[in-house]
Amino acid sequence: MAILMGIDPGSRITGYGLIEEVGNKLHYVASGCIRIKDAPLPEKLHQIYEGINTIIEHYSPQSVGIEQVFMSRNADSALKLGQARAAAIVAAVNQGVEVSEYSARQVKQAVVGKGSADKTQVQHMVKSILNLSDTPQADAADALAVALCHSHTRASLVRMAGATGTRRRRLTSR
Repeated sequence: MAILMGIDPGSRITGYGLIEEVGNKLHYVASGCIRIKDAPLPEKLHQIYEGINTIIEHYSPQSVGIEQVFMSRNADSALKLGQARAAAIVAAVNQGVEVSEYSARQVKQAVVGKGSADKTQVQHMVKSILNLSDTPQADAADALAVALCHSHTRASLVRMAGATGTRRRRLTSR
């Protein structure tokens, strides 16, 4: 049993989502958005840091998945997004929580099955996979999608490690 957190970083809205792995089943825990108040950049980063810190203290996730920077045409926007990510990562690391990074394409591929899926497809699949009664807000759905991708990736790594270990034992037992 593990609680995993997904983060969809943003300089105005940072989405978060938490799921629980129980065996091979996934259960919704919580999700929402940290809405950043208009302020100078250092204060915005502090709001993200404090928001993520509070969520980690409350839910105690075992690990965090975070979306990587999406490179846009606007370098200033990409830089602000990178700084928002850094504030969230530092909050997790300061709490002793492992952080893994995923591209938007990886997240969409894991949840929808298509790396070019749009936001409404991601929202629909998150709602379906987690058996939610309502469609989560877009940033919260993206964060839940990151958590689902993180869960799938962890499970795949465990399976590969088990398969590799079995193969090694067979080779060495001859």
